[in-house]
Amino acid sequence: MPPVESFPLKYLGAEEVKQLDTRIRLQYMIDAAMFFLRAGLFTALCVLAAAGLISDLGLQWPLAVLNELAGGAQLVRYDHLPPEENEECTYQPIADALGPLAAAMPLRSALMQARIAQGFTADLSQREPLRMIRDPYAAYSAVAVDNTNNEVVLTDENLFNIWVYDRNAKTAPNASTEPKRLIGGLNTKIEFQCGLYIDPANGDIYAVNNDTIDTLVIFSRKAVGDVAPDRELHTPHGTFGIAVDESAKELFLTVQHDNAIVVFNKLARGTASPLRVLQGDRTGLADPHGMVLDTRNNLLFVTNHGSTHQVRPSSPGTRRREEIAGWPLTRDDAVPGSGQILPPSITVYPKDAAGDAAPVRTIQGPKTQMDWPTAIAIDPERNEIFVANDGGNSVLVFPAAASGDVAPLRVLKGPKTLISNPTGVYLDQPHHELWVASFGNHTAAVYDPMANGDAAPIRVIRSAPPDQAVPGLGNPHPLAYDSKREQILVPN
Repeated sequence: MPPVESFPLKYLGAEEVKQLDTRIRLQYMIDAAMFFLRAGLFTALCVLAAAGLISDLGLQWPLAVLNELAGGAQLVRYDHLPPEENEECTYQPIADALGPLAAAMPLRSALMQARIAQGFTADLSQREPLRMIRDPYAAYSAVAVDNTNNEVVLTDENLFNIWVYDRNAKTAPNASTEPKRLIGGLNTKIEFQCGLYIDPANGDIYAVNNDTIDTLVIFSRKAVGDVAPDRELHTPHGTFGIAVDESAKELFLTVQHDNAIVVFNKLARGTASPLRVLQGDRTGLADPHGMVLDTRNNLLFVTNHGSTHQVRPSSPGTRRREEIAGWPLTRDDAVPGSGQILPPSITVYPKDAAGDAAPVRTIQGPKTQMDWPTAIAIDPERNEIFVANDGGNSVLVFPAAASGDVAPLRVLKGPKTLISNPTGVYLDQPHHELWVASFGNHTAAVYDPMANGDAAPIRVIRSAPPDQAVPGLGNPHPLAYDSKREQILVPN
């Protein structure tokens, strides 16, 4: 038996009953007419006339018979309410209750306004969540050493801070490391800082924002807390890596989304134009991230994740997001359908390369073990490069002269190393130490540059106790819920 539908009961007033009665009689006649049309038009007309007469006389049974013949649903009966006081409910249209503005706004907004007018003042923005997935500790993304002041500086893409520690800080086995100072807060414009450079002359901190604020921020070494930057430089959207040629006073930035490198005067500020741009199909730039200068050989090394697309200048008069002279071509200029996912790579250029210049050589292929190569450092004495291999949980070491599909000289990887999703690497030449920032486990660790395999670090800086779980959230975007597996999907 099919389920029986249920409907809410409604008490009808006298006028409504009369209207219902008329509608029912009309439906009976229509249904009956459709049935008897098969028997002939004259017969149908006679039936309709008779049905109207019978109904007016108050006889109910012929209508039931006609309805049964037509195959329609039956109204068994209806009863008038007893003549009592207030038998009809007073009806007030919702619009009358909402006031004069109701017609000028959507119903939902009108209802909300009515609730506010009635004294509903709860601030939903202050409502406590039922539960929260959040990492309360710093997630280190980039690392650099200030040898003049014996400090190590780390950027934090989770809590949006820059942390400064003593270079020789000792960390207890089950504790976090005490910082000397930190820079952070709304005035600092620090958010997703992923590139870091320390001026060797004065200790100024250069920190690159990759996403939410298109600004390179520069702080003096004395900056502490929620302070404004000493200098700012507006950058293309999606800058990531930074390198500085002190002899030429030039500042290099990779532009991740636009597959470009922009070069500014080191002291540039505001909306200054770049000195030159490296961008084009021949460059081999494909989602460039880290960058390092080999000043002895006048070379520039760039790590690439592999995502790329073509760009072409837009037609004159096309509206653009940025109108700065000398700016690289952006997503406004992307060629539809030209996107590609290529294997990760390291591309090498002359230091002064510009325009659509091809690399002098490329390291790329399955033997390299590269998987999201991010930061890169160089040892000019041994002529080696160190690559933070984010997706491979490792640090790869190659000859600086390597080319093609070559295996690394050494691979620093394993549970003893504590390396997890490394995104920062820095070679401290005076102290012969290799620093690695691991985004995946709240640590920045120090190694012998010649370390290989599953080698334990010399010492560790840690933002959280070692047993703390790491959600791995980094700039999460719209969520999805997998109801089959009961899992929350979080794109980062």
